[in-house]
Amino acid sequence: MPTVQKSLRIPDEIAKAIEEAAETSGRDFSTVANELIAEAVKMRRCPGILFADGPSGRRARITGTGLDVWEVIATYQGIERDVERLHRAYHWLSEAQLRAALGYYAAYPEEIDRQVARNAVWTQDRLAERYPSLAAERS
Repeated sequence: MPTVQKSLRIPDEIAKAIEEAAETSGRDFSTVANELIAEAVKMRRCPGILFADGPSGRRARITGTGLDVWEVIATYQGIERDVERLHRAYHWLSEAQLRAALGYYAAYPEEIDRQVARNAVWTQDRLAERYPSLAAERS
């Protein structure tokens, strides 16, 4: 992605928080600052979405839930993009929460499609092969 250099004044408190995040993550200040700015832009563009750390990095999540956007979108794609069926599948989510996930997907489809594809490879057979201790005993 092309970049542009800009001068930016950051309050000391914010700069220190970014420096701490960079130190704990083993990344540089610029990388962490850019990630935080990108997430802030996405959250402003898509209210109802936040970002959380997970085993595969930071992911877009639906506020007030433990659900990542990709999980809801994978279901949505699996039910032929039927919004009514999606409401039934996630009956405990509000209309606003589902719309936030769908809106985020509309704004950032490549990001979510990559996550869906990355997780789709984890079939029951592959999990059993990779982690035999987690596989149920078969007779």
